[in-house]
Amino acid sequence: MLKIRLKRLGAKKAPTYRVIVINSTTKREGRPIEELGYYNPKTKDMKLNKASAEAWISKGAQPTDTVKYLIANCNEDGSLNYKKSETVKLSKKAQAKKAAEEEAKKAAEEAAKAEAEAAKAAEAAEAEAPAEEAKEEAAPEA
Repeated sequence: MLKIRLKRLGAKKAPTYRVIVINSTTKREGRPIEELGYYNPKTKDMKLNKASAEAWISKGAQPTDTVKYLIANCNEDGSLNYKKSETVKLSKKAQAKKAAEEEAKKAAEEAAKAEAEAAKAAEAAEAEAPAEEAKEEAAPEA
């Protein structure tokens, strides 16, 4: 059975991968049938021949979960449509900091909203005050 999987290259703790079509019984760094592209997880740099990958899938090749994700998020030009929020997992400390920032932002928005309402009320009171003074002035004359 044919598999579409990643072939690891690069130095220790600095991996880069090639997306390859290979027999499932062959070792990971074995000779591939075809190289479809490359992927660098550190820089999120990718180049993939999507048409060729889909052709191999239609012939019965089974992509791994990672390769399935890469093919699904591949642009027409073969680059990765990277969604930062999907892959970044924050630590508990960073999550707490982010939550505190969001709460502060909401409080600032509410304060600005309250100030705007107070300004509107003050403008309305100022607009009514001259009208009342005009009525009071008109009443003694009559």
